Amino acid sequence: MRTLRTPANNFAIALKSARKLMNLSQEDFGLVSSRTYISSLERGLGSPTLSKVDELAAVLGVHPLTLLFLAYAPKQSSEQIENLHDLVLNEVKGLGELAR
Repeated sequence: MRTLRTPANNFAIALKSARKLMNLSQEDFGLVSSRTYISSLERGLGSPTLSKVDELAAVLGVHPLTLLFLAYAPKQSSEQIENLHDLVLNEVKGLGELAR
């Protein structure tokens, strides 16, 4: 059976890919999470809280938005990633103007 490509499942892929690219083991997250919790996230069996995303990103040495961005832009071309970046940037700017 094929897995649906949802942000939650894509987060699992993003976390595992980033961890492997940084040459980290699941145990290296021990100060912020158990190995079994990391394993469950990487298998798409759970969704982390924003606080947990922040902690996971700190271990990886990346900004938390990087993990979230990858969850919404998996396996996309450079142009598609740039388009998503521009969309988010414009929305943040627009919302920032509303808050003033």
